[in-house]
Amino acid sequence: MPENRRSRIVTEGAQRSPNRSMLRAVGFGDEDFSKPVIGIANGYSNLTPCNLGLAILARRAEVALHEAECMPQMFGTITIADGISMGTEGMKYSLVSREVIADSIETVVNGQSMDGLIAIGGCDKNMPGAMIAIARLNVPSIFVYGGTIKPGNHNGTDLTVVSVFEAVGAYSAGKIDEEELLNIERKAVPGAGSCGGMFTANTMSSVIEAMGMSLPYSSTMAAVDGEKAESAAESAKVLANAVRKQILPLDIMTRKAFENAITVTMALGGSTNAVLHLLAIAHSAKVPLKIEDFEEIRGRVPVLCDLKPSGKYVATDLHSAGGVPQVMKMLLKAGLLHGDCLTITGQTVAEALENVSDTPPAGQDIIRPFDAPMYAQGHLAILKGNLAEEGGVAKITGVKNPVITGPARVFESEEDSLRAVLEGKINPGDILVIRNEGPKGGPGMREMLSPTAAIIGAGLGDSVGLITDGRFSGGTYGMVVGHVAPEAAVGGTIGLVHEGDSITIDAPQRLLQLNISDEELAQRRAAWTAPEPRYKRGVLAKYARLVSTSSKGAVTDLNVFDE
Repeated sequence: MPENRRSRIVTEGAQRSPNRSMLRAVGFGDEDFSKPVIGIANGYSNLTPCNLGLAILARRAEVALHEAECMPQMFGTITIADGISMGTEGMKYSLVSREVIADSIETVVNGQSMDGLIAIGGCDKNMPGAMIAIARLNVPSIFVYGGTIKPGNHNGTDLTVVSVFEAVGAYSAGKIDEEELLNIERKAVPGAGSCGGMFTANTMSSVIEAMGMSLPYSSTMAAVDGEKAESAAESAKVLANAVRKQILPLDIMTRKAFENAITVTMALGGSTNAVLHLLAIAHSAKVPLKIEDFEEIRGRVPVLCDLKPSGKYVATDLHSAGGVPQVMKMLLKAGLLHGDCLTITGQTVAEALENVSDTPPAGQDIIRPFDAPMYAQGHLAILKGNLAEEGGVAKITGVKNPVITGPARVFESEEDSLRAVLEGKINPGDILVIRNEGPKGGPGMREMLSPTAAIIGAGLGDSVGLITDGRFSGGTYGMVVGHVAPEAAVGGTIGLVHEGDSITIDAPQRLLQLNISDEELAQRRAAWTAPEPRYKRGVLAKYARLVSTSSKGAVTDLNVFDE
């Protein structure tokens, strides 16, 4: 058993008695000072259904850690309810919250000299925030997902929170009446848990499981089911063993593990946000990962699962069909996963999947057979061109018109674009350009779910393109390209587009192009001046000064030594 960090501090030197006295006040007895001290980063909040059930999981983990002869110490961390802040100024704080979560966990665990960490989160930024901190800390750690929500239902159709955003667009287009809109709104989110499709939360929980930093099957469990609490308790026991054996995050979070995570994201049809978050986590883990790596892996990995937003099913359906382990075993058999990667249990990926079937269960079509996938190649493509020299991220599978050339409809904010869609001012063939919503320019890189869902609801999803230096919700689908970099606020070409310019989005060629001459583009660039920062004080101002380009994960601790 390695000497724990807290024990060393509280038993050495003249400050021993005061330090021990402080710990006695929170429950330490004489026999407890030699036990590993484990932090429980608890993201509980009642401001979002995603985090509503986390207090129960934290308490189960706390009990299990005591039983494993550890000393748990619980502390809180924040969350932003993306679904509630969506479409508002408050959404600018969402990506910022990822950094606040990471910084707060790092601060407490290192500030209090903890020996291990169990992080418990639910909403979208809880997971990458925790993983960034875990990589920085490199003390034995495990992540516990709060669980997914069960689907709502209306007239026999499963609903998710995205159903409401799309219903707003349908109502504005006269396709449904107000009573139908209210029925969908009332039934879409039935209780605790994170948004139910393969949106960002369920994508990131699956990514963490694929990397070996959470328990098998834990990423697709429903928040309200008893197995979720049991998994939290088991996670605590596994962590206690990892502390004793000194299984460290950076032993697990290797380059191969990140490749596994990207591979599973492609097979599941996961969120575009996985690109941003995996780049950020890799930066903290000092793993060389580039945006181009996603495109390289995409080309060899099929989409195996029929999941929302573009498919039929939700995460609880995936769980019933075998969950992430079933998908991973199929990928492993096909030679697309690194089976020798270590996991937090001490097993390798191959050992953990040993008893999982090579083929998906019969009588279901949620997980397709490997030789009959949803799509032959992955869905998350990296587009480049003079409109995105560093790259942009698009979901390219399932779109009916993978190539579109049309006139630019330029908007300087999400609100302006949404207003135009709802007022019927967008026509088939148009390409919306939403700019100054990037990491620095927003700041905070808001998700454009409101305009994209309104486009779908208005029946324009197959005929209209959209590009932005902002992000998309995991619930977005259609001919849309986000994360366009360099962003407008730093002089990227997206900031030089004029109303009516011809733009080409060509998914098969991975091309995002502004169709003007090089001479005209150079003249516009020479005339460009940087916009005035939108915020001069507070967290958004600090974030805008520190944040990197999205092609490097929009991290806030990038410096010249990392280039």
